[in-house]
Amino acid sequence: MSAYEARPWLQSYDPWVESEMTIPAETYVDLLEKAMNYKPDLAAFHFLGSTFTFRDLDELSGRLAGYLKEKGCVPGDIVGINLPNVPQYLIALAGILRVGCVASGVSPLLTPKEMAYQINDAGIKVLVTLDAIFEHRVQQIKDDIPSLQGCIATNIVDFLPLPKRVLAKLLKKVPVGRIEPIAGKEVITFRDVMKRSPQAIPRAAVRPEDTCLIQYTGGTTGVPKGAVLTHKNIVSNILQAKQWFNFEMGGGVACSGFPFFHQAGLYFGMTTMAMAYTQCLIPDPRNTDHVCKEIAQHRPRIMLHVPSLYQMLLDNPRFSKIDFSNCEVCISGAAPFSKEAISALEAVVGKGKVVEIYGMTEASPLISMNPVRGQKKIGSVGVPLQNTRIKLVDVETGTAEVPVGEVGEIIVSGPQVMKGYHGKPDETAQTLRNFQNETWLYTGDVARMDEDGYFYIADRTKDMLIVGGFKVFSREVEEVLCQHQAVEFCAIVGMPNPKRPDSQIVKAVVQLADRAKVKDPEAIKKDLIDHCRENLAAYKVPKIVEITDAIPLTAVGKVDKKALR
Repeated sequence: MSAYEARPWLQSYDPWVESEMTIPAETYVDLLEKAMNYKPDLAAFHFLGSTFTFRDLDELSGRLAGYLKEKGCVPGDIVGINLPNVPQYLIALAGILRVGCVASGVSPLLTPKEMAYQINDAGIKVLVTLDAIFEHRVQQIKDDIPSLQGCIATNIVDFLPLPKRVLAKLLKKVPVGRIEPIAGKEVITFRDVMKRSPQAIPRAAVRPEDTCLIQYTGGTTGVPKGAVLTHKNIVSNILQAKQWFNFEMGGGVACSGFPFFHQAGLYFGMTTMAMAYTQCLIPDPRNTDHVCKEIAQHRPRIMLHVPSLYQMLLDNPRFSKIDFSNCEVCISGAAPFSKEAISALEAVVGKGKVVEIYGMTEASPLISMNPVRGQKKIGSVGVPLQNTRIKLVDVETGTAEVPVGEVGEIIVSGPQVMKGYHGKPDETAQTLRNFQNETWLYTGDVARMDEDGYFYIADRTKDMLIVGGFKVFSREVEEVLCQHQAVEFCAIVGMPNPKRPDSQIVKAVVQLADRAKVKDPEAIKKDLIDHCRENLAAYKVPKIVEITDAIPLTAVGKVDKKALR
């Protein structure tokens, strides 16, 4: 038996966590409707000073479901949601799924050309979008999206009281767009859909193995691909987290800055709805004053943010003044979190509250987490979830396991692993591959496992550098750089070596901490290189250090290495 088959991580599970769970044959709609009926007058979400109950969610999502059914949408049809984190997103999501349709997130940040690609690739029949996006992007591509039969347009503040709506638009605090007809497509406002009489939702014939979501991911190469996630995938991952965190129905307030168009944000939103938790909706996570206000007012039990947002919150003086006694866990995911930053965060929120996780869209998304009460290993993404197996295999061949302590590509097997990529059999075959007569998800992430079964992410395979025949993992170099007091953020990228086509040059891009910005940049560069020489093998030391005002981030808050390259 290999070290991975022995599952050494099971000994680190919290006492209430089972190694193998029984996953009931339920759909996400089953979970959602139980939550809506649990305590209907419980707050479902807070948004810019307004509160919506689960009774509101039930009624409003029912109206949207009734509209979709009237317009001929049937189980399996795909409806796109092109919104930021506003109440309309969750209302639309619930309505789409209750009528048996498939929901597909469409990022509000996409260009018109990118939107057209995704709408066509998924075969989206109806799109729920912002009025400003409708005017400036949908109208631009109206002749290029034949699958789209209708649009439901809304404004960010449509569900706020009338005085707030008027004031926000007059003061131009929110974007506003004109809603005009499109030949051959029905265009209606979200508010008009909501004015319809609520109807009893006919029970759609949806099974656990049917598609729940098509969530787009950039993947490691090529154009975005739609990960097909079934109701069983989503239910499994929600119940894994429910047991892991010992969630109880109606157990408190949750707050996340992850956008819903990202699978981590959507999953968090779906989990909290299914557990009858109250969500604080954050439409703009970069507005840390607003995030601090929401946290201070609603005192969440659980938070989920990307490391860069935690860092931005730490930089806001208001954050350290908040009472975090009610907060039990601060989840961090989607990007590496330095040991120094974790220590700084826990100095504010409380020792042992930060839980690092690992996941990807193709796995619904959760794969591994640190224990909630048990041993947390800082810098580790924890241990595999219940019913989940992880192995590390040779990066080049993918056909042999690597020994404990050595780095290899992560492959995953579990009930949360996607069905495949929508309409892309070749890409599916590259990602869902046979290993030892079983199908495994090849993640493209490189990691090592210690003797206790904790995993440490080393890199994405595409971010791994080859220097003189040696592998250099960017995260290892970034961790060393982050230990230097002059560094706020940093990223390692590989540059072509003109003298050796088979080798790369290690380049560090650094965003300085405020205290270092008054110093001589050349002296700082030299100091950083010297620091790396003291802590890294010579071939890993950056040969180039570039200081930048701001490292580019993706919409989720990850370092955008594609832009850096």
